[in-house]
Amino acid sequence: MIVIESSIHRKTGKTYNIQSFEQVKVKYGSSYHQIQISSHASFGELKKMLTEPTGLHVQDRKLIYKKKERDSKSYLDVERVKDGSKLVLLVDIESRERRLLEMLKIAKKEKTLKSLTEIKVEVDKLAKKVAALEAATSTGGVIAELDIETLTENLMRTLIALDEIYYEGELKLQRREQVLNS
Repeated sequence: MIVIESSIHRKTGKTYNIQSFEQVKVKYGSSYHQIQISSHASFGELKKMLTEPTGLHVQDRKLIYKKKERDSKSYLDVERVKDGSKLVLLVDIESRERRLLEMLKIAKKEKTLKSLTEIKVEVDKLAKKVAALEAATSTGGVIAELDIETLTENLMRTLIALDEIYYEGELKLQRREQVLNS
C-alpha cells in the first residue's frame, strides 16, 4: 500500500509528491512485523521503529535486504525498497557485546569515582582532626598519645583503601593528587 500526499504549487499548478509511505514486512525469528514507513526514511529509522515489537536495542540489530546487510545511514528509496518488500532482522552479537562492555566500563568508572569521593571525604575529616591537634599543641595543650595513634591508624587505613582502588586515565591523576594531599 503506497500512500501519497500531494501538494499543488500555487503559481505553476504542478503537483509535487511530499511524502510516500510504504508497507514493509520484517522477519525477526519466527515472527513477521508489518511496518508502515516513509520511502525516504533510512534503515536506521526502520530499526528504531522495530525497537518496541522486537525488544532489541537499536545498536544490536542488522537489517538484511536482498541478501545484503544495509547500513543504518542508507535510505530505503536509494536501496530500492518498495511497497511490500521483505527484510530480515538479525541480532548483531558483536555490536551487543561492544555495547555491553562499554556499559560495564562506564559502571566500573562510576564505582571508582564514588569510592574516590568517599575516601576524599574521609581524608578531609581526618585533616580537620589533625589541624585541631596542631592547634592544641601550639597553644601549649597536652595531647593524649592514644589520640595521635588513633589518628595515624585512621590515616593509614584510608591510604590502604586508596591503594586498593584500580584507576585508569583521569581517575589515576585524581588518585595521585589524593595520595599527595594525604
